[in-house]
Amino acid sequence: MKIRFLFIFFFLLLLPELAEAQCSMCRAVLESDTDTSAAEGINNGILYLMAFPYLLVGGLGYFIYRSRKKAKKSEKA
Repeated sequence: MKIRFLFIFFFLLLLPELAEAQCSMCRAVLESDTDTSAAEGINNGILYLMAFPYLLVGGLGYFIYRSRKKAKKSEKA
């Protein structure tokens, strides 16, 4: 169990390194371009990509909450 925990812990520590590589690649592409509309487009795309997982998890949480509330109501009746 400890080995599994340590493996997962070290794997999660390495994730920022992988993510940072992508950010530097995007920055290099945007710095070479003098037009700022591309940078705005990429920033908007990042925001859209970031929002959808939160919306999906929130919708799933609401569905679970509603189904549990309905189950409690049916137990009382």
